[in-house]
Amino acid sequence: MPPKVTDYVRTAIDRSQGRSMVMSLGGIAASEHPLASQAGATILARGGSAVDAAIAVNAVMGVVAPMMNGVGGDLFAIVYDAASGALHGLNASGCSPAALTIDRLRTEGITSMPQSGIHSVTIPGAVAGWSKLIDRFGRLPLADVLAPAIQIAEGGFPVPEIIAAEWQGGEPLLRLNAEASRVYLPGGDVPAVGQVFKNPDLASTYRSLSARGRDAFYRGDIAQRIVKCSETLRGLLTADDLAAYDAEWVTPLSTTYRGWTVYELPPNGQGIAALMMLNLMEHSPIGSYGHNSAEALHTLIEAKKLAYADMSKWVCDPAFCDVPVEPMLSKAYAAPRARQIDPSRAHPGVAPGEIPTKGGDTTYLSVVDADGNMVSLIQSIFANFGSGLVPEGAGFVLQSRGGLFTMDPGHPNALAPRKRPLHTIIPGFMTNGPLKAAFGIMGGWNQSQAHAQFISNVVDHGMNIQAALEAARMTKLTFTGCDVTMESRVPEPVRLELATKGHEINLQGSFSSMMGGGQSVMRDYASGVNYGASDPRKDGAAIPEPFLS
Repeated sequence: MPPKVTDYVRTAIDRSQGRSMVMSLGGIAASEHPLASQAGATILARGGSAVDAAIAVNAVMGVVAPMMNGVGGDLFAIVYDAASGALHGLNASGCSPAALTIDRLRTEGITSMPQSGIHSVTIPGAVAGWSKLIDRFGRLPLADVLAPAIQIAEGGFPVPEIIAAEWQGGEPLLRLNAEASRVYLPGGDVPAVGQVFKNPDLASTYRSLSARGRDAFYRGDIAQRIVKCSETLRGLLTADDLAAYDAEWVTPLSTTYRGWTVYELPPNGQGIAALMMLNLMEHSPIGSYGHNSAEALHTLIEAKKLAYADMSKWVCDPAFCDVPVEPMLSKAYAAPRARQIDPSRAHPGVAPGEIPTKGGDTTYLSVVDADGNMVSLIQSIFANFGSGLVPEGAGFVLQSRGGLFTMDPGHPNALAPRKRPLHTIIPGFMTNGPLKAAFGIMGGWNQSQAHAQFISNVVDHGMNIQAALEAARMTKLTFTGCDVTMESRVPEPVRLELATKGHEINLQGSFSSMMGGGQSVMRDYASGVNYGASDPRKDGAAIPEPFLS
């Protein structure tokens, strides 16, 4: 029997989750800032689609959380079209400049990929992604969709607590670039909690996009600002690089997990690792172990190591190297890999499997509209304030995604001209019978393992989407060793038992930003009711569509 929403709603009288799900017969927008969610909900009320609302949310997030995301970065999305019942994937990740090569960097004395500065910059894909989305699924003009973001950028907003702390962390990088300092250190300082911050330059950029669409960014005045920034810093990004770029529609990958079908986007993203983790976890009775028991967490941690070992070896831009997606997702491949998990001890390092072949900082948002269309969207400039570079007068930071290339010429993810790097940001989607959920949890290499934990919370432990986001999480940001980071809400006896298995635990607070922050919307297509959830690890909220007279 397909599940019912009531199967995932625990008693409200005595519960561990801190807040209830948002429920509505109208649409819901969930993001990491209430103003962004409000913008999306308002666009829905004005007749916009889930895609229109998602772009409105994303544009506001570029204003209120500039250290995480913005039009200088990349975008990935999964869109569910209720009318056709089809699921669509969008890869709007940018590539390296045509002139940027390993040999060129070595002539400048660079031996590893820069993590900031002009040589870390790849072509921003977000605006091309907005264009693809709105052309196919939009109902409103781009000018209407960007209007809330323009208003907030010009009028300002009070800086919230978590964003203020993340802003503080980017201060040293911002001070290295005069334009970044001018825009993001008003009066010479990081904005304090509650201080009103304005970004009229970004409002101007959004007005250009409203008037000319994607051409303003890749061929017009914004492109000129980006190229001038590159030339001033002796970078290699050119007008031809920008003009040649476009986002692309892709087919989502999927696997099954205990009756649910879970979707991620194909490489160059890391989403395949989440699906591989689920294939490994399916071989253990995690539901009977108990939520965040030592046995369950040990299985998750060890499955992460195995999946990430394969991901780091094989995942790259598939236009340059054949990624063995089908064998990596094979249940037959997962079975012997799962037997490598020793229930009694942690492995300090695991090797990639033998696969047959043929040859930072982010924002996540999700939207569902009254018609049942859904969007799972993630967007990023990679590290805190990305490259640290702001094109003059543009009001946004260029991403540093090129830092994820390797300079090992024999590796599939080696830097090459106009190549997309291995990417960390991934949107998720899951379905079982009448229930469909869009979800995502940001945070660099945290993401695939956080997705697996969210899915397990829903499927194995019967949590609703709000409880599944709130539940204590672990993360392992390194690819080798026995170190693992987890929140203090994991009970001490569990942590002690994990230590006896060899895990070296780095303990964080109750709701640690190291675990990333997530959002989710779900729809019960049997009843027509929408549900929204927002992670307390961020400043955000899930906000229902208002009823406008």
